[in-house]
Amino acid sequence: MRTLVAILSVAVVAGSAACSQHDATPSPYAAMTAKVGESQTVLGWNMSLTNLRWDSGHVMVDIDAAPTDPGKPHANAQDIRFGLYGTLAHPVEATGLGSCSGVTTLAIRPLASPSPERLSGTVCIGPLQDQAAVRGVYVYSPRERIPGTAAAYPAAFPVGLPPTKTSDTGLTISTSSVDAFRADGVQLTQQSLNDPTAFTGNGSMLLGVDVSAPAAQYRDDSAKRGGPMMLVVSPTLPPPGLTAECNAYGSSVLILPYAQLDAVHVNASVCTQGEINEAVLYATLSVVGTHAAVWTSSA
Repeated sequence: MRTLVAILSVAVVAGSAACSQHDATPSPYAAMTAKVGESQTVLGWNMSLTNLRWDSGHVMVDIDAAPTDPGKPHANAQDIRFGLYGTLAHPVEATGLGSCSGVTTLAIRPLASPSPERLSGTVCIGPLQDQAAVRGVYVYSPRERIPGTAAAYPAAFPVGLPPTKTSDTGLTISTSSVDAFRADGVQLTQQSLNDPTAFTGNGSMLLGVDVSAPAAQYRDDSAKRGGPMMLVVSPTLPPPGLTAECNAYGSSVLILPYAQLDAVHVNASVCTQGEINEAVLYATLSVVGTHAAVWTSSA
């Protein structure tokens, strides 16, 4: 009888462990994880994300959040960015406040922060055509930095980034494209460098960046850091900014690829903007560890 009880006990424990492992949601690159419809604590906010859906060519989610402890620091509402988690060919992100400004549907209540103690409404992320690529939504703040994790590189028109060392951050980063513009919309060229009048006033630079790393290495590095890495460029301006491209891509992007992929390879775009010399000739790209959370769909 004792032997039978022992065997049954082991079977129950093993079965429970197997179910627990099967049901557990993996944490992609040390980002906190929950299912859509659940709440979790991130950036000093207790935040829930519900009703993941598609409308007007955008992914939409409803956010309800309040500070975990009003007496302690939390991310400013205007700094919180949301992005699409999955197998997308290019990251798609949006700053939560104002994300629905270009969406025509009237069936939403755009995200708002009526007070520092409240954040609620709908976030619109897109446009996006490949709905099947979306596995969830992540959130982070470009101002949330994990100490001791930053590396910075100059980024100058027309060459972009210099060669980077993988030992700096564990990531290989290279420039895929560099496009610079004056505030009046005139695109700068190589010949513009010889024009003393070209670099006056404000301007912007759109950087295409390729980021890669072995998935296992990035996973281990993220676990040690306590979160994934993000790219942040400066200088920048608050929305609406100087160009539609800068509004679309922003000045930061989270490196959070789908966890089941065998390698980290992200093709991203980030935009610098401001005084034209600072934004185009003396810009900076920083690679920084940050805290993030992701909500995954049940599908």
